[in-house]
Amino acid sequence: MDDLFPKPKPAEPKALSVTQLLRRIKNIVEVQIGELWIEGEVSNLKKQASGHWYFSLKDDGAQIQCAMFGARKRSGHEALEDGAKVRVFAEASVYEARGQLQIIVQKAERAGLGDLQAKFEALKGKLHAEGLFDADRKKALPKFPRVVGIITSDTGAAIRDILNILERRAPWVQPVLMPVRVQGRGVEFEIARAIEQMANPEKYGIPRSDVLIVGRGGGSIEDLWCFNEEVVARAIAASEIPIISAVGHEIDFTIADFVADLRAPTPSAAAELAVPDGNELRARLAQTRRRMQRQAVDRLVSAHRAVEALKRGALQRGGERLLREPTIRVDALRYQLERIIRTSMESSAGRLAEARANHRAHHPARVLDRRAERIELLRHQFLRLASDALELRQRKLAQVSGLLRTLGPDSAFQRGFTITLDQNGQLLRSATALHPGQEIRTRFADGEVASTVKSSEP
Repeated sequence: MDDLFPKPKPAEPKALSVTQLLRRIKNIVEVQIGELWIEGEVSNLKKQASGHWYFSLKDDGAQIQCAMFGARKRSGHEALEDGAKVRVFAEASVYEARGQLQIIVQKAERAGLGDLQAKFEALKGKLHAEGLFDADRKKALPKFPRVVGIITSDTGAAIRDILNILERRAPWVQPVLMPVRVQGRGVEFEIARAIEQMANPEKYGIPRSDVLIVGRGGGSIEDLWCFNEEVVARAIAASEIPIISAVGHEIDFTIADFVADLRAPTPSAAAELAVPDGNELRARLAQTRRRMQRQAVDRLVSAHRAVEALKRGALQRGGERLLREPTIRVDALRYQLERIIRTSMESSAGRLAEARANHRAHHPARVLDRRAERIELLRHQFLRLASDALELRQRKLAQVSGLLRTLGPDSAFQRGFTITLDQNGQLLRSATALHPGQEIRTRFADGEVASTVKSSEP
């Protein structure tokens, strides 16, 4: 029976490809873990020419591969270096080509420095807004200080470096040390008090310094943090004595550096900036002395040659001969000067006379007299022209009057003619224009007659 009816074989389970499996893992990791902060030590850092950086982040128990794409454009990339303790903000992912878990770093910062950096930036912004960093409030260092004040630890390498350089460059300078602690709790108040004392030496019975050096040797940011405290910054700003800030190494920057009148990259550099180089000064003095000696010798030689030339020349012929030619030139110049002065005076006198004549001609009284004469002449001309014009108009009027008497209606009236007008004063020219009962007026030479029309015949 089993041969006649064989049992069906169970279906084989469907297998996933490696790519499908890794993609499922990648999706789970990216969704469930997502972005987060991770802290560890950088190792095996590789900076590719493409701008992408690859490294491992490890601790005592494990490590994970990291990638930062376009690293130099990412915040905090400068914190990444082999052996550095860092915190990175990254996204967990899977590199499918190798089946490898990795994190994609978005930004990084030194481990444990997030809060300190925030405090640093906040205080920096506050003091900058108050103008404590402005260049116009910074004081110039003296060129040749005699006393240099130093505020640092009396047991560190910084004080030894400063004293050695001061002794080598300017042995005549007197160093005055105000020892302070430069690391530990409350040292910022100790440093600020030392600055205040050195800035007011008479009050505390210490020598007055021409310039102050404030700082310490290198260390971690926590070691240098006392120079990022506000109390130290304000003490530096209040000092009337110029201050050089010399904290840590060249790459270290503190709030004190921004407030101080000058920042030195190291304590040794601060000493070099504070005093001139004695060897260089001696060399410059020797060079100046040689130049002055050479100039003096050259002038003496030149004067000696001039004296010798005079001895061989005019002085041998006597003083009278020596002065003869200059005397002739002086006489000629005197004659020319007199002639020029005389000519100038004559010219000035002529211009003065001309100016006086012009003044008399243009005197207001003369101008008014000429204007009055002109007005009188114009008045006579106007009266004559007006009289001629009036006489001409009278003759023309008489002619027109004669013509009017001869040709006008008055002459017709005198010959017995009349004119008839209607009630509106219009001239009636035809009998057909009249109708019975119409009022008319008839004008004679000596008056008018009003009448009424009884009948009209053509």
